[in-house]
Amino acid sequence: MPIDYDVNVHPRWVRPDDLMEPTMQLNTYLTFDNHCREALTFYQKCLGGEIMAMMPWGESPMCDEIPPEARDLIMHGCLVVDGQMLMASDSFPGRPYDGVKGAAVTINVDTDAEAKQLYAALSEGGAVEMELQETFWASSFAAFNDRFGVPWMINCNKEVPDSA
Repeated sequence: MPIDYDVNVHPRWVRPDDLMEPTMQLNTYLTFDNHCREALTFYQKCLGGEIMAMMPWGESPMCDEIPPEARDLIMHGCLVVDGQMLMASDSFPGRPYDGVKGAAVTINVDTDAEAKQLYAALSEGGAVEMELQETFWASSFAAFNDRFGVPWMINCNKEVPDSA
């Protein structure tokens, strides 16, 4: 028996202004291979905001279980930018680190100038998959991995003409 999907498809791209006031917040949590402090500091420089947490393993209740050489690594960090959180940690000491796979941190901006500035800052020292350029859906779009191996996408939607 086929599945009956009851889907209401919008006749145009969904833009952030089209969304209702959120009742839930989705946040990105990144894991690093001993570079969390450096990465969150870099992201603050690029994105602005305030680092609200940078707790090393050595200051946690688990301190006694952590090898002394790993106690300065970050158990939990949090950068708040415009009311949104980018959280991160270093991988648990002694566990293998596989990198960020199958996901990307996506930033939607209002202007091409903002897209250009963020792209230049965040992609510096990284690996570009798609240079910042116009696409059929965006006036500016780029995809890249930053210097820490984190995949990013920057998107500035095209103006959508009002429907009659």
